[in-house]
Amino acid sequence: MATQENQVQTIIHVQLTGRNKATAFWRWILIFPVFCLLTAFSSASIVHTGQYATGVLVLPVVLTLLFRGVYPSYVLTFNKALLEFNARVCAYALLLTDDYPSIEANPNIAVHLPEIEDGKKLSRGLPLVKWIFAIPLILVGVVYSILSLFATIYAWLYVSVTGTYPESVANLVLGTLEYWNRVTGYAVIMVTDEYPPFTLKF
Repeated sequence: MATQENQVQTIIHVQLTGRNKATAFWRWILIFPVFCLLTAFSSASIVHTGQYATGVLVLPVVLTLLFRGVYPSYVLTFNKALLEFNARVCAYALLLTDDYPSIEANPNIAVHLPEIEDGKKLSRGLPLVKWIFAIPLILVGVVYSILSLFATIYAWLYVSVTGTYPESVANLVLGTLEYWNRVTGYAVIMVTDEYPPFTLKF
């Protein structure tokens, strides 16, 4: 059974009330500049509805774990920072917050990685096959993402009219973001060998 301390944890403070109707209505336009900045980190971007992931360093992690049993600290720092940037962009794009995504860290949106002791806690061979094990997780995640997309469209209309974000939608969308970050932590940036749960919440 997966334990929370061995999974990527995502913390996003969702704004349910007192929302800015104007910025919510024009969100899809306002997000464009920072979206372009995010894509600049990679020429081969991968987009998931509900989770945007791009530019993280994967091959260096696989090679250093396989041949040295080490996860380079500078790669870990970069991957964590980019994962948090992804989370800030997603939180804004999906209307969870009115705070425009900052380039630097935001205390209201954080991603915590498991303690890996420079890779000593990680398997050396498992990174070669994690992508295979992750296929069922990705298929389930696509279903969550489609549901979150429709829920976000509803929330967009609701916030634009009332200035309030529906809590039920927040639980689904936030849960989907958390889910994709756990999958990313396992199969992409490989900071855990513990298989993530298929549920949105622990």
